[in-house]
Amino acid sequence: MHILIIGAAGMIGRKLTQRLASDGELGGAKITEMTLTDVFEPAAPKGFGGKLTIERSDLSNAGVAEKLIAKRPDVIFNLAAVVSGEAEADFEKGYRINLDGGRSLFEAIRLEHQKDGYRPRVVFCSSLAVFGSPFPKVIGDEFLPAPLTSYGTQKAIVELLLADYSRRGFFDGVSIRLPTICIRPGKPNAAASGFFSNILREPLVGQQAVLPVADTVRHWFASPRSAVAFLLRAATVDLSGLGVRRNLIMPGLSATVADEIEALRAFAGEKAVALIKRVPDERIIRIVDGWAEDYDPQLALSLGFRAETSFAEIIQAHVEDELEGKAA
Repeated sequence: MHILIIGAAGMIGRKLTQRLASDGELGGAKITEMTLTDVFEPAAPKGFGGKLTIERSDLSNAGVAEKLIAKRPDVIFNLAAVVSGEAEADFEKGYRINLDGGRSLFEAIRLEHQKDGYRPRVVFCSSLAVFGSPFPKVIGDEFLPAPLTSYGTQKAIVELLLADYSRRGFFDGVSIRLPTICIRPGKPNAAASGFFSNILREPLVGQQAVLPVADTVRHWFASPRSAVAFLLRAATVDLSGLGVRRNLIMPGLSATVADEIEALRAFAGEKAVALIKRVPDERIIRIVDGWAEDYDPQLALSLGFRAETSFAEIIQAHVEDELEGKAA
């Protein structure tokens, strides 16, 4: 089996790559080759015994998609994206990377399909940003996308393209709408949702963190570990029963900031909680007020997708994956 990962240098891309390399197989098939590509050169995974190709490339550039697809990968993960804040700030870049790159990939596959029926599994990393207010109390699988940002619009368009190209038989595709991934490893960033990770990640290592919103704010979460599991499941699950319904809300945990803090207190004590400094930020408060709070992803659950059910699990996953053994 040959696996192509586009966006392999990102946080989820790195974790997915290492998991595949360590497992050595996907869905019972041995992985004989992996191609990793991103605008920044991806790191080589440890322990992979097959053929490994690492490329620095931009999917939206002319000829890149055709070159990647000419190698006939069996499974394609498209994780490449300009994130929400940057897509909103730079209109042209957002559409070029998030939309044109995806369309170029799909067209390259279609043209290869026309030669002899080549039909890979395509997994596209989408976002809950495809939804826009007003929201019901709980968003289910029937709630229609109506994005209110350029990023959400770009993701929604690619979702529609994926569903149509799959309907036409050019590839077997699925879009997974990820929850906010928490706890993200690394340093704090400028993303509006970054504080959800910051108020746990920094106190766990004895550093201060800023909380810009109220404790009552509720959101939808899953760990990086779950995000990788979603991708692996999406690459192997039987999609024949979905018909044209190829865009799935991923399972997650609906929790408040207060739930996060209580989980931190239970794990690391009052000393860690005391490192959280409440500094209200009206800009972030306004943004967060426009986000949905809860989802009912019955379709994904019926297909075997699973996520954490408590913040205690999310913290434990972070400690095991990012902190244990690193102090040494």
